[in-house]
Parts: sequence; C-alpha cells; structure tokens
Amino acid sequence: MGTPLGYHLKRGTIVCADPVMWFLSNLILNPSAFVLGRPGLGKSSLMRRMVVILAAWGVIPMVLSDTKPDYADLIAAMDGQVIKMARGRGHRNPLDLGPMVASLRAIKDEDKRREALEEMRGRRLTTISGLLSLVLDRGLEAHESTVLSETLRQLDPDFDNIQRVDDLREYIASRPAGLRALALAVDDDHEYDSRIRGLMDGLVALSSNGQFGDLFSEHTDEHIEPGVPMCFDISGIDDADAKLGAAVQSVCWAHGSATVSAEKYLAEAEGRDQRHYLLIMDELWRMLKASEVMVHFLDALTRLNRQRGLAQIMCTHTMSDLKLSSAHLTEIAWGFVERSAQVFMGGLAEREMGNLQEVFAMTSAEKSMITDWSAEAMINPDTGTAAEPPGRGKFLLKIGKKPGVPFKTVLTSVEMSVNDTNKAWRMAA
Repeated sequence: MGTPLGYHLKRGTIVCADPVMWFLSNLILNPSAFVLGRPGLGKSSLMRRMVVILAAWGVIPMVLSDTKPDYADLIAAMDGQVIKMARGRGHRNPLDLGPMVASLRAIKDEDKRREALEEMRGRRLTTISGLLSLVLDRGLEAHESTVLSETLRQLDPDFDNIQRVDDLREYIASRPAGLRALALAVDDDHEYDSRIRGLMDGLVALSSNGQFGDLFSEHTDEHIEPGVPMCFDISGIDDADAKLGAAVQSVCWAHGSATVSAEKYLAEAEGRDQRHYLLIMDELWRMLKASEVMVHFLDALTRLNRQRGLAQIMCTHTMSDLKLSSAHLTEIAWGFVERSAQVFMGGLAEREMGNLQEVFAMTSAEKSMITDWSAEAMINPDTGTAAEPPGRGKFLLKIGKKPGVPFKTVLTSVEMSVNDTNKAWRMAA
C-alpha cells in the first residue's frame, strides 16, 4: 500500500509506503512523515520518488523551499510551476496569501465563511509575526502582537485590500486611537512611540531599505497556481545568507500551506471532491540555524496544517539539527519528529540520534544498522576509486514503537535525469 520505494534489506520483498496513501488506508493517524539522514545518502531521492508516484495518483506536490535545487527539474518535467526567489529575483508580499484565499469571501454559508477567513487571518498573522521575530531575533511582546493583529484587521479584514509592509508601518506610526488603547498609551505620544518602537524597527527592517531589499516590501509578482505541481526554487540565495534563507522559507511555507487550506474550504463549500496535496518542507535546519525563534513559527504552522489534514514531509540531516539552546526549544523542535506518523531514518552517527532511541524504542540491531550506514565510502585498492557509501539509499521506516522496516531505495532509469544533485560539481569538472 503506497509508493513502491525499494527492496526490504532482509527479505528482498518490495516496500511500499508514503504518508498520504497510508493515511487514506487508516494505517496511520495523520498524513505526515519526517526524513532524517546525513547528506549525500539519498533523502531527496526518497522524497522525489514519493512526489512523482503520488502525482501520478492525483496527489499534487508542492515543494515549499528547494534550496539546492533538488526538485526544480522534476517539477518542470511534470509540467509544473517553478517560482524562483532570491535577491533581485521575484517579490513575495508576506501579507498576500494569494487569490485562492480572497475567493473564500464568496462562500455562502456564513459560519463556514467566518471559519475559513478566521483561519487565514491567523495564518497571515503567524507569517508576518514570524518574519518580524526573525529580523528582531526575539519573539514579539504580547502588546506588539495585539497591535499588529488589530492593524491587519483595520486595514484588510477580509483579504480584499491587500496591504504591504510599508502600509502597516505608516498606519501604526499615525497613532490611531484604537491602537493607542491597545498599547496602553491613550494620551501620551511618547509612551505610545516607546511601546511600538520594537515593532516599528522590525517593519523598517522588512521594507525595501532593510536587510532583505524589496523581496518582501512589494506586491507578489507570481502567485501559486492551485491544482498543479509547484516548487519554490530558492537556490539563488547564498548559503551564508542564513537569515534571508530562513525568511524566504518561512513565507513560502506559509503561503503554500494557506493555498492548500483555502482550496479545501472552497471544495467543501462547492460540494466537490477535494484535491489532495503533499507539502515538501526540506532543509529544516536552515531556518533554525538562522534564528531559534523560528521554532515557534514552525510549531504554529505545522499545527495549523494538521488541523486541516494537509499531508507533509519534513526533512533535516540529524536530530542534532533540532537541539537548540534550551530544553524547552529543543522539546518543541523534537516534537516535529515525534508527531510525524512515519519517520524515515537514513545513516546517522550515534551522537546524531538525539532522543530517537527513546521515542521509537529502537533495538540494538536497528541502532547498529543506522550507524553503519553513516560510514564514509571506502577506496577500492584495486581500482583506486571510491565505492558507493554503505548507506546510500538505505532507510529504516519507523511507525511509533513498532519494529522498523529496513529498505534500500532503487531508482529507475527514467528518474536518473532528475535525481542528479551534483550537477554544479559535474559542470565545474
């Protein structure tokens, strides 16, 4: 049941699995998966296999941050939409969740319309709050979140008057009476200005004069097309530009999730079958490396996704990527793995496993298998060339505390052209 992934390492039988088909078959409780493994061992190839097979079965893939790129060629080969995001290349207004969201106003059932729009308001607030937390390198204070929420409600309550970051800044700076009351500074301009200074600093940082240029300060120039495979190609962002990478990831993940959720509301209202979507959320470590406050953004976003039953696969290198500065933040980050119905573990060193052993009740044989897979490739003394790394394409599929399923991914010839993630090196050579 599910995508044919490869061969069982012990039995030689075909292993089939993916979070969508297993969920639809009541084999797991939520349509989610997490992929862990050291670089170069085939995580992206495994996820691309699920993407292409599920697409053939009518599940629409959305790759929400392609950093290398690993998926752009595949999505293009599937006649999908590839949106490039980098400095000087594209604009994405964090306050504009797309035309699909604006269509929610047409839902006739008042309760359903209110529910849909309220969720989208929450997603919009989560997105802009996450960006502000990133540039300020701290979470927003309670009064700052309240002022921000009320500003959005005043300027664009129903997504029919899309605002920009500069519009928010100008409105807050004008000291309207409603915001004065929320900031607890009704009669004192100096007190009001003092209370909103941090919020204003963040909004200025997101303007065209800030560290990200005009990437988030202009209106979105290419919206997501619902119903077709799509990919946000952010490979043009330098690896050293960690904050920009995290900012773009957060906006792309939020916009993709909002589009899918809005489509589900519209399908319910119109009485038609819902499309099934698969969200690929790769390179999680990049966002957490840029700023640990992003763990709260991710937690809020993934909880919204679960409420709407959106299928997702998240990916990072090791559990060590999710070990943050405090036990509380680490617990939140590790929760992304613990709440995933399927966990695919590739090669990991002993020190990189984190709490996997406790959460998934791993046997000594399973732990030994995964650590063996993390070994580097050996040189063949007869030919002088490197053999394939022992863990290439090998994964252990864990479902809760059940015994894991070890398998090796096998690619077909037609997949090879879209599975070469070392093109830049080969071109240089």
